[in-house]
Amino acid sequence: MAERTVNGPWSVVITGDQWAVLHAHLFPGDGDEHGAILRCGTARSARGTRLLVHDVVPAVDGIDYIEGSRGYRKLTAEFVADTIDSCAEEGLAYLAVHNHGGRDGVAFSRTDMSSHERGYPALLDINDGVPVGALVFAKNAVAGDIWTDDGNRHSITHLRVTGRPQLTITPEPVPARTADPTYDRQTRIFGDRGQAILADSKVAVVGLGGIGSLIAEYLARLGVGELVFIDPDRIDPTNLPRVVGARRADTWPVLQDDARPRWMQRLGARLATPKVKIAARVAHQASKTTRITAVPRSVVDADNAALLTDCDHIFLAADSALARRLVNSVTHQYLIPNTQVGSKVTVIDNDIADIFSVSRMSSPGSGCLLCNGLIPASRLTEEATSEVQRRRQRYVDDDTVHAPSVITLNAVAASRAVDDWLMTIGGLTDPDVSADHWVTYHPMTDEVVENEPAKSPDCRHCGPSRLALGDGSKLLARP
Repeated sequence: MAERTVNGPWSVVITGDQWAVLHAHLFPGDGDEHGAILRCGTARSARGTRLLVHDVVPAVDGIDYIEGSRGYRKLTAEFVADTIDSCAEEGLAYLAVHNHGGRDGVAFSRTDMSSHERGYPALLDINDGVPVGALVFAKNAVAGDIWTDDGNRHSITHLRVTGRPQLTITPEPVPARTADPTYDRQTRIFGDRGQAILADSKVAVVGLGGIGSLIAEYLARLGVGELVFIDPDRIDPTNLPRVVGARRADTWPVLQDDARPRWMQRLGARLATPKVKIAARVAHQASKTTRITAVPRSVVDADNAALLTDCDHIFLAADSALARRLVNSVTHQYLIPNTQVGSKVTVIDNDIADIFSVSRMSSPGSGCLLCNGLIPASRLTEEATSEVQRRRQRYVDDDTVHAPSVITLNAVAASRAVDDWLMTIGGLTDPDVSADHWVTYHPMTDEVVENEPAKSPDCRHCGPSRLALGDGSKLLARP
């Protein structure tokens, strides 16, 4: 029997599109056994080790997957050799896959385990110590046997399918623990199992202003187990009408009064409460069990960006192009879905031209913010320069002039974003709805516009050059 690693559980993550390909290949309806190989990136954290499926390599029946000499079927030596060589060249883990009969429970046979013991030490050596192993599937179950260069073998706790809906597949059914009675009204919708998913989730909110502060409170009140808040900004008096939980005392009004000297106002701004601290205060009041990490710095700094890499979802409520670029790349590199949330009032010649709020949920491997022109190169260039250079280059926009905003518009975007996430992880999505749908609401016309994001096959973020590489590729962050 495989042993669980001492430094945390092992699991596998696969995109919705990859899962559709793999499941259709293994279970075409003929009741027979079929095979494939998954090439995977690796992501390690305090929560455990995840094998991130980079691509699915189906084994063609009768050519790559043939009658076995010891077992029923086997992968051919040529197919294995070609694939393990490609894994070694790219630093990817190797997982051989086949299916058994049955539905809700599965395990390797003795013949399977004997074949692993004969072949995997050599494959581990060829792969230069990067993990190798196997998965066996039933219709709704999966088991794993992962080999590592420290001499250990590891089972997997689950395989997660990202997308809409999110699926979690285990070796056998896991009884749902009884939910805290505090969440009785929620469990009437999501059940004890849904509440357990929330309690076990780790979710990041990047940007804790008007929208992010609302999302932070919603997540805490829902009973999410762990929250990560990242934002370098401090509260200022103009934020008070919109930032949840902000108090006048947080702004140091005695110092920031317009009648005070400029140096005193600047001191007040430096002493004002960080937005992440306000969000953490509200979250703690909403839930005594939620664990909170509050980081009053930029998400594009490498150590802060690393905090996102073992989250289960990221809400991006920051308008910075650099933050969008970072979160967008993490989503596809680490197979962590994100939702970009925003609201905007467009003013032309002192007239309001448009008002809208937007929620854009992106699944790994799908059309992303970069593909859809939402990370402008000009903004990246400007944000990467010094403040003095930015002011010299800016002709119209001015950071000291605040954009129009209102809490109700923010609430529409925040509520839609969290609802979409809840329906996804709770398995309550309509199967006919696209996995990724971006929604824009225009209150002036009461118009709701939905569109499916475009995808560029050669995209540097959601394409094969970064997808599921995990720790094998550098983050797009500042050192």
